[in-house]
Amino acid sequence: MSKPALLSLHQALKRSFHSLEQNQEVWNSVLEECRPLMGSLCNLAEQLLALNNVQISSTPLARFPNLQDRLRFKLLVAVDTVLEKMAEKMCSLQMVRDAVGNKVTAAFQVYEQHADTLDLSACLQRSAAAPSVADMLEWLQDADRYYRQQYLKRKALLQALKSNDHSDLQSAPKRWEALAMPEEEDRVSDALASVSFFMDSP
Repeated sequence: MSKPALLSLHQALKRSFHSLEQNQEVWNSVLEECRPLMGSLCNLAEQLLALNNVQISSTPLARFPNLQDRLRFKLLVAVDTVLEKMAEKMCSLQMVRDAVGNKVTAAFQVYEQHADTLDLSACLQRSAAAPSVADMLEWLQDADRYYRQQYLKRKALLQALKSNDHSDLQSAPKRWEALAMPEEEDRVSDALASVSFFMDSP
């Protein structure tokens, strides 16, 4: 059993979990910022539907030329603006996904580099201060998969939205919220709690 190899792997695991901890906060913060934007999409869709259902030409507003078309154009521009802001939020989520993925990949590369000198019992050994190497690698892999899946699903939902599809925009916030996977998110939090002593150790 090579102590330098185990130390090197432990350092890589710590870097991965520190990155995961920081990026989990960023991820949750970005999702919070997305909630009012998705609500705005729903509100704009409702306004567009209401505009379609009213005949301005038969109201006192008929004296304003092309008012209905101008209002529709203004609402569609507002929808596009919100979708652009959501695209920016997706860039932030992509950065989280990539940061977590890169650190997890780095940890597995260190493990593979030292696999010949790390015996199985050492990788399965737990202590009061540290989970086993095997557990920590599995938790990192789970977190990486979670963020990748979440990013792809949310990106697909946004890419399918069209500014002129009012019913689709109206249901978007509920569908966005339905993509949440609280159990998987809790698993990430549980993993971080389980390695808290390990991360603080020298």
